[in-house]
Amino acid sequence: MATDDKHRATAAAILPLVGGASNVRTVAHCMTRLRLGLLDPSLVDDEALKALPAVLGVVEDDTYQIVLGPGSVARITPEFEALVAEARVAAPAPAAGAAAPPTSADGLAAQGAELRAARKAKNATPFKLFLRKIANIFVPLIPALIGCGIIAGLNGLLVNLGWLSGVTPALAAIASGFMALIAVFVGHNTAKEFGGTPVLGGAVAAIIVFPGVANIEAFGQKLSPGQGGVLGALGAAVLAVYVEKWCRRWVPEALDVLVTPTLTVLVSGLVTLFGLMYVAGEVSSAIGTAADWLLSHGGAGAGLLLGGFFLPLVMLGLHQALIPIHTTLIEQQGYTVLLPILAMAGAGQVGAAVAVYVRLPRNESIRRTIRSALPAGLLGVGEPLIYGVSLPLGRPFVTACVGGAFGGAFVGLFNQLGTSVGSTAIGPSGWALFPLLDGNHGLGGTLAIYAGGLLVGYVAGFAATYLFGFSKELLAEFDVEQTVAGAGATTVVAGSPGATDAPDSPGPGQRPDPAKV
Repeated sequence: MATDDKHRATAAAILPLVGGASNVRTVAHCMTRLRLGLLDPSLVDDEALKALPAVLGVVEDDTYQIVLGPGSVARITPEFEALVAEARVAAPAPAAGAAAPPTSADGLAAQGAELRAARKAKNATPFKLFLRKIANIFVPLIPALIGCGIIAGLNGLLVNLGWLSGVTPALAAIASGFMALIAVFVGHNTAKEFGGTPVLGGAVAAIIVFPGVANIEAFGQKLSPGQGGVLGALGAAVLAVYVEKWCRRWVPEALDVLVTPTLTVLVSGLVTLFGLMYVAGEVSSAIGTAADWLLSHGGAGAGLLLGGFFLPLVMLGLHQALIPIHTTLIEQQGYTVLLPILAMAGAGQVGAAVAVYVRLPRNESIRRTIRSALPAGLLGVGEPLIYGVSLPLGRPFVTACVGGAFGGAFVGLFNQLGTSVGSTAIGPSGWALFPLLDGNHGLGGTLAIYAGGLLVGYVAGFAATYLFGFSKELLAEFDVEQTVAGAGATTVVAGSPGATDAPDSPGPGQRPDPAKV
């Protein structure tokens, strides 16, 4: 039996003995053990596991640990993870209940879920799956980017005001420490996402930020610490994964624990120093130059396109390609000028939702959904409005993009006039982006321009949806009161999927009013 087949067979033998894929919550490994987080440890067959030839023992701790030995565990774990993923994909979906009326909020939500599932299936192309991996590398870093970004903004404000001069150096250190070492975190996450050992990816990426690289010459010039930034770290870690996998395939198991990490760090490190750092540095510089040129020359036109097409990019899964670009701009310039423009797409969505609310005065079900989702939309969380309202309706999604285009054009115009509006972190949008804003002409002007862009997005999204978001047929279909059968009687409810949505129906834990029964 081939080595890979042997390890896959071992993984396949282990999976049913730990309760199957549905019982596996987390999968990890150390030098010798496969560590499993299990939902129900009582489902494990300990004796059958111990009887497997590849299993050297089991240990029950905070995780369930299967001792496989050095070398073997690193080969069996990826096979086990793949089997778990395959089993979960193949698992049948739960049976659906009664369908909600298509013109109700639940009906729209069901349509939105179908559209989301269809989009997810359509997005499962090799290129888009690669972009998803890239996103998975950077998304875990967002909390630190946000926290450090807010502290950096606070520190800048204190410095400008001349306050707390004894504290501001400490705040600067706190805000800058993560960004100084972000390459290490990117390398760690990259190796993890591409199936390698995370710490080896971090070790290779750490070379990029090591001060001693200033003594090394490549391509006729001295290297500088941090050259290549997150793109260099990403490339170095991907290379480390491929070197490690090659070693796992060819190095004897008895030598694996010594030879594989040594060769991985050595080969990847040399290529990083004498190739990747220079190339990634040139690419990073080109990204910064291109972003500055785009907004200084394209201005309103560039903002119109970016703000208008961002939501379709999200639907296609292509927006994930922007995450490394944002991070590179933040690393180079201290903020990304693209995010405030792209955030205008959410403003258009909010304006469109308000217009739908006004245009459907009789459909209380959809109006209730909008009321509950609108606060999240204002804070930049647009999925409830997208999948619950605008996308299932069709036209309002398009008119929401129009609103985003006008808001993006507004912010882009000021960039063209020389006033940059940027964000010191990625992730937040809408009102939640205010604490992270930064620019080149003072905080007050930056806040005012961003607020003006949001207002333009709200107004344009509302106007476009109110005037062009509904055909006569769509309006006739959705601006109706529905007849829903209740218990022993027929209750008329505005846009409601069931009798419990009636205005006179009792809420959870309430007794019905005898006068209304």
